[in-house]
This record gives sequence, structure tokens and C-alpha cells, in this order.
Amino acid sequence: MPRKNDLKKYSPETATAPATTFVRTRDLINEFLRQKRIAIVGVSRDERDFSRTVFREFKKRGYDVVPINPQQGSIDDVQFIAGIQDVSPAPDVVVIMTPPNVTAQIVRDCAEAGVSRIWLHRSIGAGSVSDEALEFCAKHDIRVVSGYCPLMFLSDPGFVHRVHGFFLKLARAYPN
Repeated sequence: MPRKNDLKKYSPETATAPATTFVRTRDLINEFLRQKRIAIVGVSRDERDFSRTVFREFKKRGYDVVPINPQQGSIDDVQFIAGIQDVSPAPDVVVIMTPPNVTAQIVRDCAEAGVSRIWLHRSIGAGSVSDEALEFCAKHDIRVVSGYCPLMFLSDPGFVHRVHGFFLKLARAYPN
């Protein structure tokens, strides 16, 4: 039986989505990281923003990474795409790194684009997690990792990400 921290926020008893969408979080994390085409929504134009670190780390590890930002810009000579519906072919996974007040709309856009795997990023603070977005995912059979930083789960993560994972393990909040 999975521990409470291994399950998504919405349980099969309280959600209207099929029970098959509720899997152990760690299994879902591993499934996400096996995908090779990842869109990151909310890649910033600011060079110092953490979203750029996430983009570069996935790129360095051989992922096909698409930066999404409605404002014009680029990262490492890769032009921003305005919205998830403009990505062709559609990504396997979308990592959302936006404020929570816009996350629900982005999740709806992902569903419209045929994306069925979403990662709502959180490292410190609120991250991109929103109850409205989680409810939409539960009702529309979208698999979601909610509230973790994907860099913690990559093989050989950097020092900061290992430390972040260590503290989550101490708090018994790290998925097994």
C-alpha cells in the first residue's frame, strides 16, 4: 500500500477521474523523466531565473526541450514559443513554472493540445500548483506530478538538488 505522500492530492474517493489515473507519484515521476520531448511553460527572459536552469539541465541531458513564453525571446538560441498549442509535434510532458494564478488556464491549454502528462513545479514557495489546475487534471484524466522540482529526480543531480531531496526525505515528503 503506498504511503500518503506517494499519492496525488486528489484520491479516487474524492475525484471524478477514473481510478486508473491515480498512481504512485514516484512511478509517475519516472514515467515523466523517460519521455524525451518536454515543453517548459514559463521559461523567463531573465537570465538569472531558475526556469532557465531547468531548461538547460534538461537540454544538457539530451532532452528535446521547448521553451514556452508568450513574450518574444530566446534561450541559448532557441526561440520561445508563444503557447503550448503552437508546439508541433506536441510534447510528451509539460513542466509548468508559472505563478499559480495562471496554471489552470495553462493546464486547459495542455488538454486542448493533447498533452496528458503535466508537472506542476514547486521548489520554494507556492510554485505553480493550484487547486483549480489539480481538479481539472483529475476530471480530465491528466497525469500530474504536483509540487516537486524535476531536477531532484534526475540521475546525478547537482549538490543543491541533492540537498533539497535530503530535506524532503527528512520531512518524509520525498516520494519512494
